Amino acid sequence: MRVFVIADMEGVAGICRWDQVVAGQPGYEEGRLLYTEELNAAVRGAFAAGATDVVVMDCHGAGGDRSFNSLVPDRLDARAEFVVQTRWTEYTGFLEQGCDAALFVGQHAMAGAERGVLSHTVSSTNWHALFFNGVEVGEVGINAALCGTWNTPVALVTGDDVVCAESAALLGPGLHTLAVKTALGRFSARHLSPARARERIEQAARAALQDLTAAPVYDPGAPCTITVELNTADQADPYRHRSDVTVTGPRTVEATAGTWWEAWRALYLTSR
Repeated sequence: MRVFVIADMEGVAGICRWDQVVAGQPGYEEGRLLYTEELNAAVRGAFAAGATDVVVMDCHGAGGDRSFNSLVPDRLDARAEFVVQTRWTEYTGFLEQGCDAALFVGQHAMAGAERGVLSHTVSSTNWHALFFNGVEVGEVGINAALCGTWNTPVALVTGDDVVCAESAALLGPGLHTLAVKTALGRFSARHLSPARARERIEQAARAALQDLTAAPVYDPGAPCTITVELNTADQADPYRHRSDVTVTGPRTVEATAGTWWEAWRALYLTSR
């Protein structure tokens, strides 16, 4: 069994402040250790469930050369491999080769979510809301659509209780979720201790992977229109005069294509 661990920092137990997830800030090194150990718990659970290959992909934009490069390699379970990307969602090799399931660890709620710890969608300063064919989604939706492009089911989402509810609403009852903290506000939470959170992540990963018959494969629909509501009108300027993106309002841009992946590449991965 081949398992893809897709990881973010904001949903990790013990993390609820920006300085724990932004490179160069005082709390960042603490955040990296907390992050890496939750990933190790998921890796252990995957191998306990029978995985033969586990690849971890860091999807956290910490800033500068630490973007998508926040886990601590020397602390990662030696059985796992890991990916450092230049741009989020650009690496698809493991999915293209055939992947049995994905585990989403350390996830956070979408922009504007009530109580969601460090909630945002893609950019905490630029993106106000994101829609796939009219359905509002957060980063769990993006990662699930990426996996779904290659028919990979999402077996588990971990993070705060808000992102767990968001994920279940989007992906359905076949999804396993695990809340490692209860959100009290954007910068506050009641956390499990890191040791207890890791225990539960390992158990949840193992349980989720032992029976994948109900695990959801997410498809936003085809054709697919991706709509981004930006925070200010000037943030639409980089999208103007592009043949693959339409500026539909002062703060709104759209890309439409035959599949989600084509539309996402046009909107997000194309140089601008």
